[in-house]
Amino acid sequence: MATTRTQPSKLQLPSRTSLATYRTLLPRHTPNIAQTELPLTSHRPVPSHDCNLRGTTTKMNGPPEETTQDPATGNGQQETNRPPLTALLAISEDGIIGNQGDLPWRLSSDLQRFKRITMGGVLIMGRKTYDSIGRPLPGRTTIVVTRDPEWTREGVLVASSPSDAIRIAGNQKTFVVGGAEIYRQMLPSCDQVLLTRVLAPVTGDTRIDLNLSDFEITDRTKHPPSERDEYATEYIEYCRKKRS
Repeated sequence: MATTRTQPSKLQLPSRTSLATYRTLLPRHTPNIAQTELPLTSHRPVPSHDCNLRGTTTKMNGPPEETTQDPATGNGQQETNRPPLTALLAISEDGIIGNQGDLPWRLSSDLQRFKRITMGGVLIMGRKTYDSIGRPLPGRTTIVVTRDPEWTREGVLVASSPSDAIRIAGNQKTFVVGGAEIYRQMLPSCDQVLLTRVLAPVTGDTRIDLNLSDFEITDRTKHPPSERDEYATEYIEYCRKKRS
């Protein structure tokens, strides 16, 4: 039987990110996931790329037998298997992610999904994003990318560049969580994007700009509004197309 494949999705969203978006990382009231995540529709086409494994981005010593060029470093890398590098974000249909330094929505189910997905992994973020959170998140390793060599915080690993952050993360499952400049620099190295789209007109003053034309949709599920979620949302998983 022939399999219908979803056409590659190109998502063009406007610019800038709100640091307040990452207040979604802070612990809040924990809803019953089984009750709050009730899919309206679900679609899973056959992917042309395995997002479960990725090539290493750690610089190898000596000439490797087979190399690929990592977009974040520009260096030849020896290809090995490791968890995918994943970007996570929540955004409205027209690209809004914040309003006056705060979230323009209340989505408890999305907060719990973020926690469930990232628990036990590594979070890579910019310094301003970390400052908006104010502390390392429990159960996860925090790596902050900053050009300030004097910047330190207790319980936080510091990287001088995105490629340095990837090196520090090693073979652990790793998530890019903002802000805008970190997304811009690291999206070319990401294998997967997990995006929550808010399906409602939202007033806001902060937007971001993403081009996901190099990714294809591998899963999408709609969730209705509820007592804990004021808007309907669509959770979309994007996987990078196979590099030629």
